[in-house]
Amino acid sequence: MAGKNKSIYICSECGYESVKWYGKCPQCGEWNTMDEHEPVITKKGVSKSRTSAAAVSKLSDIDSTIEKRILTGIGEFDRVLGGGIVEGSLILLSGDPGIGKSTILLQICQSLGKQGKILYISGEESARQLKLRANRLEVNSDNLYISAQTDVATIVETIKAEKPNIVIIDSIQTMIIEDLSSSAGSVTQVRESTNIFMHLAKSLGIPIFIVGHVNKDGAIAGPKVLEHIVDTVLYFEGERNYSYRILRSAKNRFGSTNEIGVFEMTQNGLKEVENPSLLMLSGRPKNSSGTCVACTMEGSRPILAEVQGLVTASGFGTPRRMSTGFDYNRMNMIIAVLEKRAGYFFGTMDTYLNVVGGLKLYEPAADLSVAMSLISSLKDVVVDEHTLAFGEIGLAGEIRAVNNCEQRIAEALRLGFTRCIIPFHNYKGLSKDIKTSLDIIPVKNIRQAFDAASVK
Repeated sequence: MAGKNKSIYICSECGYESVKWYGKCPQCGEWNTMDEHEPVITKKGVSKSRTSAAAVSKLSDIDSTIEKRILTGIGEFDRVLGGGIVEGSLILLSGDPGIGKSTILLQICQSLGKQGKILYISGEESARQLKLRANRLEVNSDNLYISAQTDVATIVETIKAEKPNIVIIDSIQTMIIEDLSSSAGSVTQVRESTNIFMHLAKSLGIPIFIVGHVNKDGAIAGPKVLEHIVDTVLYFEGERNYSYRILRSAKNRFGSTNEIGVFEMTQNGLKEVENPSLLMLSGRPKNSSGTCVACTMEGSRPILAEVQGLVTASGFGTPRRMSTGFDYNRMNMIIAVLEKRAGYFFGTMDTYLNVVGGLKLYEPAADLSVAMSLISSLKDVVVDEHTLAFGEIGLAGEIRAVNNCEQRIAEALRLGFTRCIIPFHNYKGLSKDIKTSLDIIPVKNIRQAFDAASVK
């Protein structure tokens, strides 16, 4: 007699399966991620041996024409996708609850509805709730079809019968495969449901959008293998207290992963921001210490953002340090360099750093602006409001060269800045037109940069 089916353990990070529990996943090395699940029920009587060989194609015979793109009607969304939606692609859109995932997908339906039939599968909202949201967003396309369904088999048959041009699944955590004994949202259900939609998208040539939730750490909920299955992974970033949202691509088989889209959440939905630099710099204080403008590259787009620093005497034995929008550990490294190499003392000072507008600065080119805003607050000396600074700071206190220098200067010139402080080694490679367009000051160390930027 066959014994009772034993439980299996599946890693919530990478999807690794085992019949025994491990404290540390043998595949991805994460701790305490092995969750207990019921064994997957499989169909019986299926032969394990292959009945025929797989079809193969010669590389030179494969059609290499450029893939057809479908424009969404929202320029910022198309930019992140690499120029539009590729036919037969599987796109995962993730983000915090309430960040605007369902909103932007419903908004693109208005434009996509002019090009073909759209099927919106809702597992979280009823058809009436979606209708109320569509009315608020002024989405009234006659080619938008709604189905409140969670059974994957039923959805597959509906897609085959309706033959839509685009499918939206909202969300993957609510989808259920009846043959699996696990509950909706489990690792097995999410992984197998995504696999089915992936094969459906490739076989029918229909682009499918999948909405995915994120966990408390900000990663996509479900197994890590979910990100490997799909063609494109999009993250919606933003703070609830800010109206700005940033759409970022973490994976894209058909385009760059460096581009971002900037949106503003309004009462009537998400509105694309075509000039993020102007938006981020609006409302800057004048003649105030502790502020400096940075320039960061997001793909091919330079974005200017205001960096604010506040340095004040600490009331405790251990000074407090906080950073918003900039890496905390890198801020501490910059402070250490300022103390050791430049002679600025922060030892008994509380230090706060903030990037205005909810933007996050990831690249090292923002180091110089961060350092200058902190020194400005420490010395209570104003940095000239028409000055832009960028450059990477080394541990020896030197200012190192960065890429895309001319694009950054051109953006500063377009927004009315009259002075740019740049690394000395970048200055030699600039064209004559750029050098004469505004006052460019090459610097080798932090002290030179602050002396050049401060208001005399």
